[in-house]
Formats: sequence, C-alpha cells, structure tokens
Amino acid sequence: MARGKRWGQARSSRKGTFDPQDPHRVKHTRIGVWDLYEEINPDLENIPGSTWLEKVLEVYACLPYLVRMLKDILSIRSCWVLLLSYLTADFLNSLLPAASIWYSGQLISILQTAIDTRTVDKDLLFRVCLGRIACTLGRRVLNYSRQELRGPLSRRLKQQYSMHLFYARARLDLPTFEDPMVQRQLEDASSTSGSIAWDTLVMASGIVSTAIQVVSQVSVLARVLGAQQDGVLLAILSFSSSLSDWVTRWNVLANGQVWAATTKDKDYIRMVGLKHVVNHLEHRKELIAGNLSEFVTEEFKKLSQKVGPDNAVDFMELRRVSRTRQRFGFFTFLQDPLRELPQIVFTLRAVQYPASMPVSLASLNLLQQTTSQFSYTLWRFFEQTGSVTEQLATVRKLYDVAHIPNRIPDGTVPFPEDAQKIRNGVSLEFRNVSFRYPGSEQYALHDVSFKLEAGQLCVIVGANGSGKSTILKLVARLYDIEDGQILLDGHDIRTLRLHDLRQATCVLFQDYTHFPLSIRDNIALGDPTHFGDDDRVRRAAHLGGAEEFIDRLPDGFDTYLERPVRDYFSGIPEGTTTLFGRNIDYSNVRGAGGMAARSGPSLSGGQMQRLAVSRTFMRSVVSEDAKVGLLLFDEPSASLDPTAEHDLFARLRELRGNKTMVFSSHRFGNLTRHADLILYMNDSVIVEAGTHDELLKRQGEYARLWMLQAQAFL
Repeated sequence: MARGKRWGQARSSRKGTFDPQDPHRVKHTRIGVWDLYEEINPDLENIPGSTWLEKVLEVYACLPYLVRMLKDILSIRSCWVLLLSYLTADFLNSLLPAASIWYSGQLISILQTAIDTRTVDKDLLFRVCLGRIACTLGRRVLNYSRQELRGPLSRRLKQQYSMHLFYARARLDLPTFEDPMVQRQLEDASSTSGSIAWDTLVMASGIVSTAIQVVSQVSVLARVLGAQQDGVLLAILSFSSSLSDWVTRWNVLANGQVWAATTKDKDYIRMVGLKHVVNHLEHRKELIAGNLSEFVTEEFKKLSQKVGPDNAVDFMELRRVSRTRQRFGFFTFLQDPLRELPQIVFTLRAVQYPASMPVSLASLNLLQQTTSQFSYTLWRFFEQTGSVTEQLATVRKLYDVAHIPNRIPDGTVPFPEDAQKIRNGVSLEFRNVSFRYPGSEQYALHDVSFKLEAGQLCVIVGANGSGKSTILKLVARLYDIEDGQILLDGHDIRTLRLHDLRQATCVLFQDYTHFPLSIRDNIALGDPTHFGDDDRVRRAAHLGGAEEFIDRLPDGFDTYLERPVRDYFSGIPEGTTTLFGRNIDYSNVRGAGGMAARSGPSLSGGQMQRLAVSRTFMRSVVSEDAKVGLLLFDEPSASLDPTAEHDLFARLRELRGNKTMVFSSHRFGNLTRHADLILYMNDSVIVEAGTHDELLKRQGEYARLWMLQAQAFL
C-alpha cells in the first residue's frame, strides 16, 4: 500500500464504504504494477463539471479545520509578533515588483520626453534611479527578514503540534492503537517532513502574496503602457505565457477525492520484502546466521529484472509520471507560441512606426523582465505549494486524530469506594468469560469462571498460548470480553472508571517494555506521583534485585539502555576508544557518518526483567499511599535463574501484605505451594482448579506435569 500522504489524502464526509470493486462508485486505473482506485460521487456523476464541484465541496468541508488551526496559531503567545512581522514582510515584498515596474515606467516616460523634446529632467531621473535602488535593497532586506522569521515561527508551530500529536497518540487504548487503519491515520497526520501548520501557513501566505503580485503588476503595467500603442496587447501577451504555465503545472484542487492504491504483483511484493530483510536490524542476526546474504542478493537481482526498471519503483513516483503525461495538453502547446508573440508584435510595430522604436524597445525590455520575474515567482510558488485540497485534507487529518474513538468505553463508577479498604486486597471473579483477540476466530478464553477472595494468592499455570496472559490483560481492561462478566469487589469492571481501575491494579507483563529513558526514570515510572523521589527508586531497585548490578554500571541509575537521541560524528581517528563518555568499537566505523558509540550497556535477560520487577515494586510496595489492591504478574521469572526466582518469590510473599495477587507461569515451583488457588489451563479453558495439595491428590494433568518438572531436579 502507499504510505503517509500517499494513502487517501482526504477522508470522505459522505456516509458509506469505499469499495474498490464497485465500478459505479470507484474508478480503477492501472499504473505500472499498481492499481489506483478513486472515489466517484454518484450524486454528482451526471452533472457537468462535477469533479471540480466535488473538490470545491471537499475544500468547503475542510474550512472549519483551517479556521481552528488559525485560532490555535493565534493562541500561541510567542507567535503573535513573529506571525505579524512575517505576514507584513510578505505583503510588502509582494508589492515591491509593482513598485519596480512603476519606476521603470517613469524611465520610459523620461526616454519618450528625451526623444520628443531632446531634454532630460535630471531631478526626476535621479529620484527614479534612487527609487529603483531602494526597491532592490528593500527586496533584499524583506527576503532576509522573512528568512530569519521562518525559523523561530516554524519551530513554535512544530512544538505546538508536536504536543497535539503526542496527546492524540497517548490517549488511545490498546485495541484502537493496534488497529492498522488507526496506525495509518496517525502516520498520515505525522508523516510530513515539516510542520503541517507551517506548510499550511506558507501556502495561504503564498496564494495571497501571489495574487497581490499579479494584480499589482498587471495594473501598474497597464497604466505605464496604456498610453502607448499596443502597450496593453503586449502586456497581455507577455503574461499569458506565464499564466498558461501556471494552469498547466498547478491544479489547485487536485487530489481532493478519497483514493487508494495497492499492488498484487507477487514479484514486486517479494522484491520489496527482500529489501526489508536486508535493511532492517531485526532481521540481521538470522540473515547472517543463516548465511543468506548471497541468496537474497541473487534473488533480489532476478526479481528486479523481472519486474523491470519502469515498474520497480514506489507508487508515488509512478503517479507523478502519470500526472506529467496528463499535463501534456492544449495549454502545453500554447506556451511556446505565446512566449514568441510579444517579439513578433514588437517587430511588426517597429516596421510600421520606425520612429517609436526606442520607446517600444524599452517597453518590450520592461515586459520581458517583468514576465521573467513573474515566472520565477510562480515557479517558487509551485515549489512551496501543491494542492489546496490536499493541504486542507492534511489539516483535517491533523485534528481528526485527536478524536479517534477508543474501543474500550470508560465507566462511570468510582473505585474503590473505601480507599483504606483496598490495602487489604480486592476480590476478583470471572463469570463465564469468553474472549477472542481482534481479527481472530479462535477463542483465547472460552467460558472461564473462577473466584478469588480479597488478599488471596492465585497462580495460573499451563502451556504457552493456553490463555494465562489473556486473563491478566482482561482484568486491566486492555481488551473487553465478548461474553460473561469480570467482577472486582462485586462491581462489573466495565462500569468502573478506567483510571480508577488501572490505579487499583499493578501489572507486570511477560512482554514487558523498557522505555528509552534512564534506568532511574524506567523504575520511577512505576509510580509517576513520586517520579523525582530517588530514595523510593533505589528501594524499589533493591526489592526487585536490580540495585547491585545498577551500581556497577559506569553511570549507575543515570544509565541509558537505549539512547533516544543518536550521536553524529565523522572522521574518528584510529585508536579512539571513547566518545561522549561511551566506549567505541572502532572496527564498526566505516568512513564518514559511521555510528560506533554504543547506545548503552548490554544487560542479560534476567537483569532486564529485574528492572521491570523493580518498576512494579515502585508502584505496588514502596509507596505507602499506593492505591493498589491487586497485583498481576505475567511470567515474572521467565528470564531468571533458579536462585533469583526463589529470592523474587520470597520477597513478593513477604512484601505483598494483604494485597490480592495473581501469577501466570508455565513453570511449577515453590510459588504454587503457597497459592490459595491454582488454575491449570489448556486450550483457552480451565481444566483443573484447587490448591497444590488438592490437585496432586486428583492425579490429573497438573499432577502429571508437576512430576515431570520435579524429575528434572532428581
């Protein structure tokens, strides 16, 4: 699929679906290996000029978003003076060409007077020359001022909308964020190389200033040349060439429709896939270990030759070529003849009126300079702007992402009712719960029921994929169940406020994450209310078993495991061993721009897991005022050695107090001996439930697996 701006520049405001297989509503075009589908509005299909009309309606639908953007820009206090200064400089700069033409017209008048009377008004000539120099200097100063204002103004707008996009992403729940269409929508709103607000401001300013230049230059030229024979005709002919170029190159309402592009060419898809295998770091280990480099290189070469050089390119490149071909029409043929007509008219006039040749020559020179300058202005404008519809649709997307509806609806009931009571744990009950992950037809949980009293310890065991982790995710309402009920202290969790529910629970997932922040910040995020409390962070690290190895790191708690900002350097001398306080493996440096400085120390899986456990302790144990009553641990010892696992479980039992605790694990250890309830799961259902002793007496599947694991240590 096409990416970024490439996928649907505007969202349709009409109800219904976009079905590429519907020939009545969607137009299909084949471009190379790509299939382009463009929406057709059946209500306007038979109306002459309906395509243009629909684009106008699309622009109209986007105008409220443009107004909102202008209000947001004006609400930035530090932007007022900068914005006003920039627009003033832009306005004055658009008037200078007309002023320069007026002074040139005065020179032509002086020339005419000199021819007629053989005299020259020296004072007027001096003032005109001075005025022309002033216009030149003024243009230089205004261009410099605009350039200086662009930086700080664009940076402020980028900062404003970076916060907007940060909020838009941060507010999304898990099912919504996982949706590929939502990811594409977020990507569309964030994918421009510069600020959308700045690009829109430049486009609006460019349109206004260009219009001012056209009107002012044409009016001044008409006044200057109006008294001369054929003067107005020469002006019209000179500008018509540039205007025809404008019409040919700039379609102000282009791409306003909903459209989509895809390719079904298997060879092209496979070729791009091989390119990803070679380019992306996550595939590098298997690429090298599997000795695949020669094979993928040869395969890529074959596919590239098979697809062909004209098709083995991105969709947008092919579409640009297609648009260029579409521009080759009536106006394209007119441009060159129109460019020659002023010279032809001047020659005919000179033959007919030889005495007026000097003035005519000066007028023609003025026209040629003006049209050349005007053509350059238009060229700059084309470079800065594309389609108004496209830009306004981008503005619309920018604001739409902040209102993407979450899939998990918020509840209204506050929780807990008694803040002190939650320290003694909460009861948890599943009643006939069934759930399937989005896009899957297989049940992750099917008709699951169990009850855990406040303060009890529950261990869920079973093979990978049996549904253990899913139970924990559903308790935290990362997803919502399809059938049944989940009760927390007797309340259906769907009725509870999401913030309160997640504040009352603490979860350590099997696929835990480490944020691209310092170790201190990684642990402190367990309890953001005490983010700056170093003593709490150190105590949490001690309880999680991470303090000892953290202190051995050169930067201690300030260590970054993954730096969010890359370093830049070039030409590192042979023998350099450190850079910016970090070690360098010089063998990895290959010429200018090589990146050799390590992003951080390499920690073992067990050490990384201890950091994650420390973050959990930061929230659930260290804070005396913590409102956590339910602790959920998903395979917390998966990367720990037996000694570390024993120590972790011992600390958890000692420190949890009366909190309710739920573990999931595929390993049976000393934790199950202390469990109030063990749930043995297989294939999304609970097969057995009870205490350790009860399940051993049943001689069922739990007992069989317990004995298998115990024999490994005999």
